[in-house]
Amino acid sequence: MSDVISNLQWRYATKKFDPSRTVEQEKLDTILEAIRLTATSSGLQPYEVLVITNKEIREQIKPHAWNQDQITDCSHLLVFAAWDNYTADRINHMFDLTNEIRGFKNEGWENYRAMLLGIYPQRDAETNYQHAARQAYIGLGSALIAAAEARVDSTPMEGFTPEKVDEILGLKEKGLRSVILLPLGYRAEEGDWLVNLQKVRRSHDGFITEVK
Repeated sequence: MSDVISNLQWRYATKKFDPSRTVEQEKLDTILEAIRLTATSSGLQPYEVLVITNKEIREQIKPHAWNQDQITDCSHLLVFAAWDNYTADRINHMFDLTNEIRGFKNEGWENYRAMLLGIYPQRDAETNYQHAARQAYIGLGSALIAAAEARVDSTPMEGFTPEKVDEILGLKEKGLRSVILLPLGYRAEEGDWLVNLQKVRRSHDGFITEVK
């Protein structure tokens, strides 16, 4: 069995973190870099990740996250925050960055830029936000795998009120909206009802369909 599969079998949605343990900086950096390197539609990276270690801010968030202890007991709280809209400035920034890093302009790439500029900014903001939010979930998947590889526990959490988290973190002023929370840390030795239960997933044949 490959290490990645073994580590994914090891991981679970941790219900109780050990607040005395801190994720090592090297492991945290690896998880964040995995998110940064994740694929996104058209390479636009339409979301950002906030790393919350401030205890007071996490205490403010907790009541708006169903009072779940993972918010305050974890080592680091990641907040995936998507663009609230696709704008010409945001699209152009990423295309200009690509040209700068690669050191040349490509006609096909510039035509693709023009196509996106003719489509995305004309759509309503909610449609664009929903598209950006789906890109954030791709990053979440990378974070879960990277954390498991580093043997860092994690818990993806949708159980929160985004508008309140946005207000606490000042996301509206940054043109961002919170999508999902990801506490990182180390499982507590006791008190987690889920830790020793067998992982349940549909069978391969019940989940995978091969179309030949």
